[in-house]
Amino acid sequence: MRKRPDAHWLKSLGPGLLFAAAAVGVSHLVQSTRAGAGYGLALVGVVIAANVIKYPAFRFGPHYAAATGMSLLEGYRRRGRWALLLYGMLTLATMFTIQAGVTVVTAGLAIATFKLPVGPVVTSGLLIAACGLMLAAGHYRVLDRVTKVLVAVLTVSTLAATILVLPRVDWSSLAIVPLSIEWNATTIVFVAALIGWMPSAIDVSVWHSLWTLARGQDTQHRPTLKEATLDFHIGYVGTAALALCFVLMGAGVLFGSNVPIPDQAGAFASLVIRLYTETLGSWAGPIVSVSAFAVMLSTTLTVLDGFPRALSTFEARLRRPEDPAVFELDEARGRRVYWASLVVLGLVAVLVLALFLQSLKAMIDVATTLSFLTAPLLSLLNHRAVLGDEVPASSRPRLWLVAMSVVCIVLQSVFAIGYLWIRYHGDSST
Repeated sequence: MRKRPDAHWLKSLGPGLLFAAAAVGVSHLVQSTRAGAGYGLALVGVVIAANVIKYPAFRFGPHYAAATGMSLLEGYRRRGRWALLLYGMLTLATMFTIQAGVTVVTAGLAIATFKLPVGPVVTSGLLIAACGLMLAAGHYRVLDRVTKVLVAVLTVSTLAATILVLPRVDWSSLAIVPLSIEWNATTIVFVAALIGWMPSAIDVSVWHSLWTLARGQDTQHRPTLKEATLDFHIGYVGTAALALCFVLMGAGVLFGSNVPIPDQAGAFASLVIRLYTETLGSWAGPIVSVSAFAVMLSTTLTVLDGFPRALSTFEARLRRPEDPAVFELDEARGRRVYWASLVVLGLVAVLVLALFLQSLKAMIDVATTLSFLTAPLLSLLNHRAVLGDEVPASSRPRLWLVAMSVVCIVLQSVFAIGYLWIRYHGDSST
């Protein structure tokens, strides 16, 4: 009798790790490392605050799925068709740039780590094709198995690399409230981009709800609310901890080094690996290389699945309400939309890299800033969904979590309005 709950908990473990794999990508390897490189530990408080403020919105994704047996997109549909269309427009506006951005960083790391003789565009195409074949081979099951291995590798290697660099960290720069740095236009734009994808964009909560349902179908066990929450916390807390690890690595290796930091994400990642090798010795290079490549490969794989999975469900929700007794991707139409979306996503992402590789950083900054500005509205939609009539009263969030969600939505709104005011006020005054 004691083994059954443990077995069910293990069956439910997975979506939280997929969330971690999707989140620990450009936001961590590039943005968090860049935060440490440029500001030491002065932005640690910002990283922590971003994870805390987005916590309720992300938690409500798997919470809604476990409580209702339906995806968060059904929760959006029940709030109004406009909410569903808003999510669709945001997804279409950012998906190609995001896929291109995470893939080209992975490609740059693959080239640097394995000394590949081809360029980033070709390598990106090969990586997308390889990830697509993995998903075709086993769909969610392969995604779940491969990602667990990659998350384990990146966690162990990242912790090892962080321990190695701790003696080099200048702890005097540590600040919970970053008052010591110069808040110019460059800093404000960077912090907005950092927060936008820290730990990830709020719309990834929709993916999390879909992965929760897919996990239930794969194991033939619908997770309880307690199981889904525990799985979420494993992924979310781990993601936040890894973000701090990358800030520490950037502060220990690059802060105060006067080394010029390249704009291209792939070149930046390669620079980090080279500096680790030069600073700590050639033996440290493989550890950092494996960590960085595992980070980005897991992100590339989960993003390549997340967008098509969400678009497939989005298309279905436009047609009709969701039936919790039927898993959407079991239907022939759902599978066709999924694979068509995946092929288009992969092809257009490679096309974006081929045509706009030099402008990719600016495009990613736009995508991250858009995520930053839309976070309050998506958080509000998640808040309203999890308190909807379709959620049983016994499964609704506790009062403290509801109150925390309201406070966090207000703070996100204040930050977004403040960012817009500063940007436009600054432009008008110069």
